[in-house]
Amino acid sequence: MDLVCRYSPEEYPSYDNYNAININKTQDIPCDFNGIMGVPITFLDKYNPDQFEIIKFRKGNDDKDLCIKGKCPYFRILIRNKHPKSL
Repeated sequence: MDLVCRYSPEEYPSYDNYNAININKTQDIPCDFNGIMGVPITFLDKYNPDQFEIIKFRKGNDDKDLCIKGKCPYFRILIRNKHPKSL
């Protein structure tokens, strides 16, 4: 998958109950972020195990659905880019 977006904290909010950022669209995965990201389930269509590691599904550290400012987005898969670009 070609990644063209860059990480900025203003565009990618963090979850309340897990140390990860939220990605609303698979095409918006930042190329330069080396932490954990919550991506939509549609990510699985483009999943490449050489590029990404799947960490877990849906739940935060408190075993509840992932939340941002008290609201739970749709189902998310937590992933990590195995080879983030340093910019």
